Amino acid sequence: VESDDGRPIRILSEYLQPMAAFRRHRVRDTIVFFGSARISETGTLSRYYREARELARLLTEWSEQLKSPAHRYVVCTGGGPGIMEAANRGARDAGGRTIGLNIGLPHEQRPNAFITEGLLFEFHYFFMRKLWFAHLARAVVAFPGGFGTMDELFELLTLSQTGKLQAAIPIVLYDEQYWREIVDFEALARQGMISAEDLQLLHYVDSPGEAFDVLRTRLRPEAEAGTRMP
Repeated sequence: VESDDGRPIRILSEYLQPMAAFRRHRVRDTIVFFGSARISETGTLSRYYREARELARLLTEWSEQLKSPAHRYVVCTGGGPGIMEAANRGARDAGGRTIGLNIGLPHEQRPNAFITEGLLFEFHYFFMRKLWFAHLARAVVAFPGGFGTMDELFELLTLSQTGKLQAAIPIVLYDEQYWREIVDFEALARQGMISAEDLQLLHYVDSPGEAFDVLRTRLRPEAEAGTRMP
């Protein structure tokens, strides 16, 4: 199984095992949180931890009130520390289920303690992990982060822009000042590298309440209509 010839089996297992678990736990839709693993509850950037936790709590409380035969809008993260831990913790605070898509790395990436039993998944392949971020995502919240956050954010932006998702999903960038300094999306449009309409995929917010209002407004029609299992 660990040989080169066994690689297709390993890849397939990282698709089939989460799929079976999501069906078993009746998880249909997720709200994905991205952000730095280096942000702690007590460090200089601790406000991001507190605000990610609060936003995840607000979203989960709202989701738990929706009438549905399935678990709707479950908070999903990369399963590690920092913003990921904060979001999983906030969902747990609200009494909801929460998902962790962890990946084995030499440093810093260990599963946090707030992921629901049966909804923690360990990945070897980044591309299979990103598939599961995208497959059930109905919205994305990107807190400040580094290379990994950028990689995940641009994956979802590209899939949404190119119509590879069922529908364009709201992508919330948390802390407008940070994101405008780090990525000049408007310059991409001015240079003709993306269309002006692509900028409408992005929503800048600066507080948990503002992010919650954007997501609840965008997701309400889908919540009323319902979605189907993958």
